[in-house]
Amino acid sequence: MLHRAGHTARSLLSTVTSAALSTDYPTLHQHSIESSDEFWNQIATERIHWREPYQTISDCNFKAGKVNWFTGGKLNVSENLLDRHLVEHSDKAAILWERDEPGQHEIVTYKALHEMTCRIANVLNSHGVSKGDRVGVYLPMCPTAAAVMLACARIGAIHNVVFAGFSAEALGKRLEQSEAKVAFTADRAIRGGKLIPLKSIMDEAVKMAPSVQKVFVMDRTGAVELTSSKDVSLESEMAGASSECAPVVLDSEDPLFMLYTSGSTGAPKGLVHTQAGYLTYAGYTHQQIFDYKPDDVYACVADVGWITGHSYVVYGPLSNTATTVMFESTPNYPDPGRYWETVERLKINQFYGAPTAVRLLMKSSDSYVTKYDRSSLRTLGTVGEPINPKAWQWYFDVVGEGRCPVVDTWWQTETGGIMIAPRPGLDPNNLTNLKPGAAMRPFYGVDIALMSPDTKTRIEGNDVAGHLCIAQPTPGLARTVYGDHERYIKTYFADYPGYYFSGDGGYRDEDGHIWLTGRVDDVMNVSGHRLGTAEVEGVLVDHVAVAESAVVPRPHEIKGEGIFAYVILKESVDIDHDVLKKEMSDMISTRIGKFAKPEAIVICPNLPKTRSGKIMRRILTKLAAGEKDGFGDVSTCSDPSIVETLMPLVDAVI
Repeated sequence: MLHRAGHTARSLLSTVTSAALSTDYPTLHQHSIESSDEFWNQIATERIHWREPYQTISDCNFKAGKVNWFTGGKLNVSENLLDRHLVEHSDKAAILWERDEPGQHEIVTYKALHEMTCRIANVLNSHGVSKGDRVGVYLPMCPTAAAVMLACARIGAIHNVVFAGFSAEALGKRLEQSEAKVAFTADRAIRGGKLIPLKSIMDEAVKMAPSVQKVFVMDRTGAVELTSSKDVSLESEMAGASSECAPVVLDSEDPLFMLYTSGSTGAPKGLVHTQAGYLTYAGYTHQQIFDYKPDDVYACVADVGWITGHSYVVYGPLSNTATTVMFESTPNYPDPGRYWETVERLKINQFYGAPTAVRLLMKSSDSYVTKYDRSSLRTLGTVGEPINPKAWQWYFDVVGEGRCPVVDTWWQTETGGIMIAPRPGLDPNNLTNLKPGAAMRPFYGVDIALMSPDTKTRIEGNDVAGHLCIAQPTPGLARTVYGDHERYIKTYFADYPGYYFSGDGGYRDEDGHIWLTGRVDDVMNVSGHRLGTAEVEGVLVDHVAVAESAVVPRPHEIKGEGIFAYVILKESVDIDHDVLKKEMSDMISTRIGKFAKPEAIVICPNLPKTRSGKIMRRILTKLAAGEKDGFGDVSTCSDPSIVETLMPLVDAVI
C-alpha cells in the first residue's frame, strides 16, 4: 500500500527520540506496529537532513518482495554523517583508530574525516567513477576504509566492502559479480601482529574481474608496490585532490551499498541497501539500543567487511555525531587483556563484540580483565550469534562488574540493523530482568512472527516455537539481490507469503521474550560469520578425487559452530587419506578463506539419503555432534544401515 507523508500526531510519539531506557516501551512498540508510517515519518523527519522532502512514507508489499521507504525524498548520506556536524563538532573525534600495534591509537576529527572523504571522492571522480558505479573495497580496519565508504556515498557510487580475510578467489567473484569499476586495497594489513598481503591477493582477484579499471593502493606498512598499469597510489592521488567536494543529491531509494552474504545455494548474494531507510534505521537503533549519549565513546569491534561494521562502526554512530572506535587488532593480541586495556585507555562507554571473542577470552585468567579500569563502561553488547548463558554470565559479572546490561542483539545483513534486543524497555535499575542467552524484545516497528512450517500460519501466544519471520517492512531492510531480484523474492518471501523469512528458528517464552534457536536452512554460523553449506561443498567436489560431499555445522566451544564435512571418493582413488584431507582443506582456504576450513573431514562410503536421493542432513548433524541415538524416523532412508557405518568413522575424528 502507498502511504503519503502528512501531519504526525506528536503527543504519543514525543518519547521516540528520547533515551532507550523509556519505561513506556509496550505502548510505544504497539503504536509503532499499528501506526508504522506515522512512527517512521517522525523518526525520518527529525533524524535526516533532507534536500527535498519525501512524498510517500512507505510503498511496500512483502508478497511481491517490494520494500520502498520515503520515496521522492532527496538527500546525501555523506552530508548527513559529516557536513551537518561541522558547524558545532568539527574538532570532535569522529573515529578513534585503535591500531594493531598495542597501546597505539589515532584520533580523526569530523573535520579531518570530512576532508579525507572529499579527497577520495575527488580521486574517484577524476578516474571516471560516478553515480551507480560499483567500487570494491578490500582494506584493513582503518579510517581510510570508512572514508572510502563515505566518499562513495558522497558521489552516489555503490561500495562493495569485502572482508579482508576472504581469499583471492572469493574476492574476485565478488568484484566480478558486482561489476566493480575500481577497487581499493592496501599493501598489507596487520592483524594480531601478522602481516596479510592484501595487495597480492587483490592482484589475483582482479584477474577474475575484467571490469576493474583501477586499483587504488593504500600504504599501511610502507611496502606499496605498483605492479600493474591499473595500480594507483592512493596517497599520491589524495595529495593532489581538493579537500572540498559537493555532495551529489540522491533519491531515497538509490542504492547506497551492496554487501555479499552466504546463502543456502553456492553463490553468495549481493544484498543492496538504499539511502534514506537504511540511514534512518541504523542511526536510530544505534542511539536507542546502546543508550548512546552525546559525549560517549562507543566501540564496536567488528570489521567493516561485515554488516555490523557498516551499521554500527560507520553509518549508525556517525549519524549520531558519535565518537566511534575502529579496532584493527584481535582480542588476544598481545594478550587476552587487549580489549580491556583499550577500554581503560579510550574510556569506552559502550562495547559491542562477538560471543566468539567472549568465549575465547573467558578461558584465560580473569586477571586479564580485572587489572584494567572498566568503570567507564555502561553497556555491553553481543552480535553475530546467540550468546550461551555461561559466556553471558562471565561477560556480565567479570567484564561489566554486574552493573552493565548485556545487550544481546539479533539481526542480519538483510535487515540492515538490530531487530531484537533487551533495549528499549529495559529497566536500568533492575538488571535481574535480563535473561542470559535471550535477545528478548523486538525493536520499535519490528513485528516478529513465529510461523508454523507445517501450516504456514502465524503461531500466537507464549511458550511457542516456530520459524522466525518479520510481519511488516522496516526501513532498513535490503531491497534486492544485485542482478537477481527473483532470488531475493524466492529466498526471503516465498516460504511464507506476506512475511520476511529470516532462516532462523525462534522461541517465545512464557513472558513473551524471544530466544533464537539456530538456523533452519543450510547456512552455518562460524564465529558469527554466515557461510552456506553449498559454498563449501562446491569446493570439495571440485577436488579430482571427490564424487560427493555434505557439510553440516558442529557445536564448537569457541566459534559457536564449526564446519564438519563428509566426503565420498570416486572409485579407484588411491590417495593417502591424510594427504587428501589436507589438499581439500587447503582448497577451501584458497577459494573461500582460512576461516572456512573444516574442523574435521570424514571420508565415507555413502551418505544417508531418502529414496529420492536427498541427503538427510539432520542425521549427519547429529552424528557430527557425537550423538549415538535420537535420529528420529529413518524409515525414509534408502539405506538405514549407513548410520551404523558412519558412527565409528565420525568417532575417529571428533
